Amino acid sequence: MTIEKDLIDSFIGGKDIPAYTDKYFSKTRKILEHFGDEQVTYAVFLRRPVLYACEIAILWLKQQAQELGFTVDVKENYKTGDWVGAGEPLFYYSGSFARLVELETLLLQKVGMTCVAAYNAYEMAKALPNVAFSAMEARHCTGADMMQLAAFAAFVGSEAAKRDFDAIGFIGTSNDATMKVFGKTEGLGTMPHALIGYAGSTLKAAQLYHETFPDEPLTVLNDYFGREVTDSIEVCKAFPDLAKSGRLAFRTDTHGGRFVEGLDTNKSYAVLARRAPRAIKDLRKEDELKYLIGTGVSAAAMWHLRENLNEAGFPNVRLVASSGFTVKKCQVFAIANAPVNNIGTGSYLPENWLDTYTTADIVSYGGQHRVKLGREFLLDKL
Repeated sequence: MTIEKDLIDSFIGGKDIPAYTDKYFSKTRKILEHFGDEQVTYAVFLRRPVLYACEIAILWLKQQAQELGFTVDVKENYKTGDWVGAGEPLFYYSGSFARLVELETLLLQKVGMTCVAAYNAYEMAKALPNVAFSAMEARHCTGADMMQLAAFAAFVGSEAAKRDFDAIGFIGTSNDATMKVFGKTEGLGTMPHALIGYAGSTLKAAQLYHETFPDEPLTVLNDYFGREVTDSIEVCKAFPDLAKSGRLAFRTDTHGGRFVEGLDTNKSYAVLARRAPRAIKDLRKEDELKYLIGTGVSAAAMWHLRENLNEAGFPNVRLVASSGFTVKKCQVFAIANAPVNNIGTGSYLPENWLDTYTTADIVSYGGQHRVKLGREFLLDKL
């Protein structure tokens, strides 16, 4: 994958940096300019295991150095997609203290979330290697910068999972701009719930979509009216050729306030007793049971929908699941061998934002190793 220059150009940089950096860095620059500059080396690290996904951050750093007229040397300790242990220095960068000091804030913004999200994307693809994932994080991001970094993270995590487990992984994002990271131009997706509300029925929404985009595969949301099974079968009967050819899919996005049509707790247990009895015996924690037999999009719900579609004569229809797919939920679905072809998720974004906090410590001044007490481990890879 090639990071396009216009992506790096879209980030804050150049003359705008002082307005967005922490004030103590700007004050430090003034002190250095008055009393004398020094050549320094920074070590960048996180306090938890991550996947190395620093390419965008480092390219931004080098571009700033070039635009501001100074040299920065970077020593990467890992390759993109490598596993990195907690506290391990991700990379070192060296140069003029006075010129680098104001870059730290904006540099670190591009490291932590990206590396943790890449780790999560990797773990999800690892848990369900035969499932294609769609990155749907855009609405959960704070702006275009975060969207681009999240898409890059999904790509890095997927490529690592392909390498290690021959996984399908993330195949793209939900918008055109970030789809460029995957080497494509158009985002993934078909219809929101609002289209079904507009149409007045699930079938009518499917018909409107297919008439507008007749050459595309059709993926239909089936939970708007709480008739996930009934509406899915009705749409299959209206599009028998698409159903037979595997070009028809249903996305189940049932919220956690109710069960999928036809299920309750006891019936959910019964579905899994038929389809994944081992899962019932193995999983006992509250969050695991929720993903297994609870309300919303559970493993039992997907087995229930699969059974009903097969019995109605539509075994080739594909199933898409969304709604809160974290690493843990993917792991539970894997244990239940849930019949899912695709998962739409934005929950590969870090669940605990504290996990993303990244630190850059100076470990060398003028060629002399000197580091904050207790951080001597940062010298290990220097």
